Amino acid sequence: MEDNDLLKVRLEKIAALKAAGVNLYPNDVKPRHTTADITSRFGDTGGDALAALTDTFSIAGRLMAVRNFGKAAFVKIQDRKGRMQCYVAKNILSDEDFSLFKKLDIGDVVYVSGKLFRTKTDELTIETNALRLVAKSIHPLPEKWHGLTDIETRYRQRHLDLISNENVKDIFYRRSLIIKLMRQFMDRNDFLEVETPMMQSRAGGAVARPFKTHHNALDQDLYLRIAPELYLKRLVTGGMERVYEINRNFRNEGISTFHNPEFTMMEFYQSYATYEDLMSFTEELFVFIAKNLFDGHKFTYQGTEIDLAPPWRRLPVRDALIEIAGMTPQDLDDHEKTMAFAKRVGCDIKPSDPPGKIHMAIFDETVEKTLIQPTFVTDYPVAVSPLSRRSDTNPDLVDRFELYICGREIANAFSELNDPADQRERFIQQLKEREAGDDEAHEMDEDYIRALEYGMPPTAGEGIGIDRLVMLFTDSASIRDVILFPLLRTRQE
Repeated sequence: MEDNDLLKVRLEKIAALKAAGVNLYPNDVKPRHTTADITSRFGDTGGDALAALTDTFSIAGRLMAVRNFGKAAFVKIQDRKGRMQCYVAKNILSDEDFSLFKKLDIGDVVYVSGKLFRTKTDELTIETNALRLVAKSIHPLPEKWHGLTDIETRYRQRHLDLISNENVKDIFYRRSLIIKLMRQFMDRNDFLEVETPMMQSRAGGAVARPFKTHHNALDQDLYLRIAPELYLKRLVTGGMERVYEINRNFRNEGISTFHNPEFTMMEFYQSYATYEDLMSFTEELFVFIAKNLFDGHKFTYQGTEIDLAPPWRRLPVRDALIEIAGMTPQDLDDHEKTMAFAKRVGCDIKPSDPPGKIHMAIFDETVEKTLIQPTFVTDYPVAVSPLSRRSDTNPDLVDRFELYICGREIANAFSELNDPADQRERFIQQLKEREAGDDEAHEMDEDYIRALEYGMPPTAGEGIGIDRLVMLFTDSASIRDVILFPLLRTRQE
């Protein structure tokens, strides 16, 4: 009822403003400054020096607070860079502008201009000599003292979240900066940024369930990509020896604090490099970002200090299962014992699953969450790595690593499989797993194999989850906090 009463009052004000000829949504407003411009230039300037200025300053933004004293008021205006106090007084403004001010509501977008001065409490303030309404807010903002705290509403109405919670805007400014820094680093290392198809005739490049759509004109089923990998490696085959892409992937999977079906990755490929080269490259990239964000290689995530100083720990999967999961070598080498151990720790497995797949299910259940400081997990089984190059020392393993920080996978990399005959056999094995009921297994891609048959140079490639990286560098507990519009279940009205 209270909200309805407030809405009624606002609608009455709108009617009165229209009757008075006020344009509620003008399109000729040109503020010359931002709050940050003014603060950076005059934040330390004393009152006497401000009084000597002849300049007039103008800003536009949302009216966030009003302290009204009848014939005068102090207000707070928020633009994209921050907030600034403005002084509004009847004896300074024109009668028309002051009358307009008295009809404004919290949440309205306004324009003010005037000279700068300092209040008795030494706050930098604009003495308003002109005021305009820029956009009328019909709905009241969330309660001013506590802001918008309901999680569901914050994600569904991100515009209110950004208005009400300044720290949220800071997260997305930092996200933009992180991506800029990644581009800077890749460009400095002579990588070319490219774009590859979002809609693909086959969903390849990862083990995941795709979203399916249909192209009417071609009468052809297509898939939203689960990864750009196979297209990027075609470019490497074509002579683009260092390429990267920052863009969205789509996987038809569950939603959690660190999974969203639509997510952003940077994927890159470097010819004449190995997965071991990419370990050093990844360390350098992360330290480069951290130094620009924190002026060092240490930061705190959810109360735990993370140290990115290289070299990072290297941990083979087998060693992790023995040292952390508590398996014995006999457990690992005996299929029945492996199955029994997996069931004891709660893994969802099938007797037909290959040993390597069961080993990784145990790893996911027992080891992953313990890897807090940066750790490269290496020596993955072939069974879960259909696109990775086999190890020269053990053909059951591949030259691959996954990077874990704070118990989460942040990056996945390997020396690429460039033997077309081996790749075909891997795809055939994946097809068998699909026929056995694994709808995440990789499909056969004859066109990609044909590209490999032209000769792809030895190459290493890596994918880095940008959303999870931003979570780390902004101390965000949920992936929804770093995606402006996360996927949510449709609300039943």
